[in-house]
Amino acid sequence: MMTNFSNHNPPDFVQFVQFHFNMNNDALLDFKSKIASKSFKKGDKIVKRGRICDKIFFLESGLVKTLFTSDSREYIMRFFSETNIFSVLDSFIEQKPSNYEIVALEHTVVSYISYKDLQLLCVRYHEIETFYRKLLSTAVIDMMTRIGRSLEETGIVAYNKFLKNQGYLLQRISLADLASYLGITQVSLSRIRGKN
Repeated sequence: MMTNFSNHNPPDFVQFVQFHFNMNNDALLDFKSKIASKSFKKGDKIVKRGRICDKIFFLESGLVKTLFTSDSREYIMRFFSETNIFSVLDSFIEQKPSNYEIVALEHTVVSYISYKDLQLLCVRYHEIETFYRKLLSTAVIDMMTRIGRSLEETGIVAYNKFLKNQGYLLQRISLADLASYLGITQVSLSRIRGKN
C-alpha cells in the first residue's frame, strides 16, 4: 500500500490506518491502545519458522525480507520497507506454525497488534473489521500477482520491473537476496546488470 505522506514525516501505524481506512475516533483510540513496538538488529528473526505468527506488523523504520528455506536454499518472497504492513498471513489467520521467516535486513523498528487484540477489535468495531478484510484482500492479490509474474517473466524482465517498482531498495539489499527474490542465480543477475 502506498501513502501520500512525505518522506520527512512518515506516518506511524495509527496514522497509516486512519489515512487509508478513515476509522471513527472511538475505534481509532481503541486500536491505538493495542499497539506496541519493538526494535530488531540486522539479522534478527522477527518471525521464526515453526512458530505461530500472532502479530500484524507496521514497519516504522528499517527493511525486512520474508523467506522460506528448502534443501538449504533460501527463497525470498518479499521485501518490506518503511510504512508497509506485513505478516505471515496464513500463520496469522489460522494460528498455526509458520513455514516462513521474516528477517531484519537493517536495524528495524516495528509497531504491531496481536491476533487476539485484533479479533476483539473486529468484533467491537465494523471499521476495524473492514480494515482487516481489506488488508487480507490486498495481500492475496499482491501474492497472486507475484506468483503469476514469477511463472511468466524472464530474469531480465523481472529485474527491470524490480528497478521500476522497488529500485529505491537496490542499495539496501545484497545481490544474493535480489537474485533469490528474482528466482535467478547471482551469476545471471550479474550478467543482466552488466547489460543494463
